[in-house]
Amino acid sequence: QVQLVESGGGSVEVGGSLRLSCVASGDTYDRYCMGWFRQAPGKERERVASIYSSGGYRRYADSVKGRFSISMNRPEKRLDLQMTSLKNEDTATYYCALEVVSSGSDCDDHLLNYDYWGQGTQVTVSS
Repeated sequence: QVQLVESGGGSVEVGGSLRLSCVASGDTYDRYCMGWFRQAPGKERERVASIYSSGGYRRYADSVKGRFSISMNRPEKRLDLQMTSLKNEDTATYYCALEVVSSGSDCDDHLLNYDYWGQGTQVTVSS
């Protein structure tokens, strides 16, 4: 089992920045994908960004490209999401997730493929 705990959420004004972190504990794997997902009220959960355990295969949703950056600190078992130029539509609960895979090319944006999830952290962007 893997436990994921997110932190760093909060309230920020439009154009502001936040940095989310997710710390993993429990079982360890050699090859895995980690992703940030978000879910706004009344909407489906969507992938925001993902990264392979090597640090490669970084992928972003079109809506956040150029504004968000995902990174991994493997020794600290920490996944970060730097969010800049925040917009009202970025308001959501953000979740960290981990998917055990065979290779980086297996990383995808399908929620059902992710094996472990955090509890989420709220991000609110206001005008």
